[in-house]
Amino acid sequence: MTVDEVLAALADPMRRRVLDLIAARGECSATVLAAELPVTRQAVVKHLGVLEKAALVEGRRHGREVRYAVRPEALGATARWMDHVAAEWDRRLAAIKRIAEEP
Repeated sequence: MTVDEVLAALADPMRRRVLDLIAARGECSATVLAAELPVTRQAVVKHLGVLEKAALVEGRRHGREVRYAVRPEALGATARWMDHVAAEWDRRLAAIKRIAEEP
């Protein structure tokens, strides 16, 4: 998992919706997700594949179906990266402000 993969996966509104639904339910199958979304089960499976590749969800086989659960580690790593970037920009903006306000 890389930050780029996570951000690319989350760039799609439908994938964010899928992730939100899984998080709300704790665990669910593609069939359950498709029943709540305006897309086919096959489309949901494709979105789940992207989310799984980015390590945002994990699928576990239960009998004949695969149930997906959120993996928060990838979100945590991405949030830490975003915090680092934000802190760097804050530092740069503070330096610009200091220069602009010098007499």
